[in-house]
Amino acid sequence: MKKAYKYLAIIFLFILVSGYALAKAGNGSIDELSQGENSMIAEAIKGIGAFLGYTGFANVTIGHIIMIVVGLFFIWLAIKYDYEPLLLIPIGTGILLGNIPFIAGNQIGIYEEGSVMNYLYFGVIKGVYPPLIFLGIGAMTDFSSLISNPKLMLLGAAAQIGVFLTFVGAIALGFGLSEAGAIGIIGGADGPTAIFLSSKLANGLNGTTNLIGPIAIAAYSYMALVPVIQPPIMRLFTSKKERTIRMKPPRAVSKKEKIAFPIIGLLLTTFIAPSALPLLGMLFFGNILKESGRTERLADTARTKMIDIVTILLGVTVGASTQADVFLKWDSVKIFILGAGSFVIATMGGLLFAKFMNLFLKGDNKLNPLIGAAGVSAVPDSARVVQHEGLKYDSSNHLLMHAMAPNVSGVIGSAVAAGIILSFLG
Repeated sequence: MKKAYKYLAIIFLFILVSGYALAKAGNGSIDELSQGENSMIAEAIKGIGAFLGYTGFANVTIGHIIMIVVGLFFIWLAIKYDYEPLLLIPIGTGILLGNIPFIAGNQIGIYEEGSVMNYLYFGVIKGVYPPLIFLGIGAMTDFSSLISNPKLMLLGAAAQIGVFLTFVGAIALGFGLSEAGAIGIIGGADGPTAIFLSSKLANGLNGTTNLIGPIAIAAYSYMALVPVIQPPIMRLFTSKKERTIRMKPPRAVSKKEKIAFPIIGLLLTTFIAPSALPLLGMLFFGNILKESGRTERLADTARTKMIDIVTILLGVTVGASTQADVFLKWDSVKIFILGAGSFVIATMGGLLFAKFMNLFLKGDNKLNPLIGAAGVSAVPDSARVVQHEGLKYDSSNHLLMHAMAPNVSGVIGSAVAAGIILSFLG
């Protein structure tokens, strides 16, 4: 099987190089041949050259090759290591679609006015897809762990320090206020929120730079790499003794509490950050559908079919927006550096605040600081990483339910942070 892949790669490279050479040669010395006896051959070669001139072989650039490799890398990560496959496979495929070389000076895909991809991309630039994603998240989220231990919401809030420090860092690297605000939200590790905010603040309109593609790719990349990035930070900022702290089981939550929580959450958070209404309103609406007990069919549609369709459209169109001439710029490199830093800072913020809270807690009320890492809103991957790390040091210490509380509060926190930023800069 491996040999077959090698042969296919060699054949593709041969066709690429020979096609490029023929396309360039087809416009060169053929006119001289057409004056001689071999005019028919010359015309045939000229026709072949003209045809190849319209193919991707004649118009490929090193930028296209780099982006195609990036797309293949995303697909490989998803298949080989199961890193966010529902996101990385659509995004990786979109990158391939967006970087098929075309005639110089023309654009295809999302940038070609009137094309299908252009219409689908409308949902990204107008911020339509992210709220629909939040509706599905709300319909699949159980807030019981957060309701049973509300103080854990502080860990989700503490992790948002990554957002605001990244905002300052982006300004220091030369980005404008609007672009810096959009970049900062990467620290929340929330792809839909990052796309929503960048569609409002860094969409290429009103004198801003279009950074939707780089911001979205950075956010989803670091979300996918949660199992790689977070464990070393968790081990660095906690002791072995702290990692074995046992937390008392969450109390049972009543049906009335589950119904009241999304209603109160909707009113409270949207009054604090009205600009976040499209995200938080849909998040809590989805949860009301789930917990009401009367709209199970709607909740099931929101958390399955609808969110799957929107995820496909969002991933493919965002990936296709990363065409080489748009994506391969120094701004993209800066965004990826800032994104990595923000994710590390957000994880540290949650861990250190959990340790700080333990200074005021006694006995079995103490927190295992590992759950602070779940304050970023990469649901449920961060909570799973916390569970995995906790089991390494105590095989019977299950932290998943405890970690879900800061994890879901991180989703709320990142949306509130986005709303605050949008209020000031929108």
